[in-house]
Amino acid sequence: MARHSKSIELRHLRYFVAAAEHGSFRKAGVVLGRSQSAISRCIVDLEDRLGASLFHRHAWGVSQTFAGQRFLHRARRAIRTISEGANEVAAAGSSEQGRVRIGIYSSIASGFLAELLYTYGLRHGNVRIELVDGNPEEHVAAIRQFRLDVAFLTGERDWPGCDRAQLWSERVFVVLPDRHPLAARAELTWPDLTEEPFIVSEAAPGQEIHDHLVRELASLGRRPEIQVQSVGRDNLLPLVAIGRGLTLVSEAMTVAMLPGITYRPIKGEILPFSAVWSPRNDNPPLRRILAMARVASAKSTKIR
Repeated sequence: MARHSKSIELRHLRYFVAAAEHGSFRKAGVVLGRSQSAISRCIVDLEDRLGASLFHRHAWGVSQTFAGQRFLHRARRAIRTISEGANEVAAAGSSEQGRVRIGIYSSIASGFLAELLYTYGLRHGNVRIELVDGNPEEHVAAIRQFRLDVAFLTGERDWPGCDRAQLWSERVFVVLPDRHPLAARAELTWPDLTEEPFIVSEAAPGQEIHDHLVRELASLGRRPEIQVQSVGRDNLLPLVAIGRGLTLVSEAMTVAMLPGITYRPIKGEILPFSAVWSPRNDNPPLRRILAMARVASAKSTKIR
């Protein structure tokens, strides 16, 4: 039998396995919803492509040749592999599996983002969530290169090549030692802070806080004293407690009740937060979390 170079198709494997299991082209056709002649033609085509006879033909049905017996194991394994792969793709397409990579710029200790991630995890427990700290420029660069799926950033800036949706807002709080004179007030204003020293983290969002302090206090005619500390946010707050300076946090961070510090809101100071992503990113878990974020945002707006 001449060997042909044509590739083997899934139907060849399915028809062959069914015929081998039922010992009859007719019975295989009944199971597969095909005619006996269609099964027979497909098996002949498969034998032609393999260059080997797979069945002995008898009046009562068919039996496998030695080559057919050896091929049966491989055919079953190939069908199983294809089926498993199709199931994995279908699960990923329905956001049941996969990965979503999220750039964060705010605390996930509480608030909108914490609730969103919690709810998403409950509904899509097989999706791996990866969180990455960083500043907006780093996050947006990673989004454009598809190293991040979405970033939740402060502000209302539109980034070229990216889509943006404003989702929630948080008040801005001053962190100060609980023995500080300003701790006695329920609410602070920027003029209250013109003579105060500040500390910010070298890591994100330290630079943004630095720039925000300069912008707000400079408008009052003061150049703020700001010291950059080479620590993360978690270690910055204990420095406030021992009197090294004040700092700013968003509302979500205020659930961190560390000894020696207190939080006071700045009157009228609100930070908007937006999701930023690439419109060319077709990752299904990304689409699902964006849809959930929009629903949650609409609900929180109605509540307010």
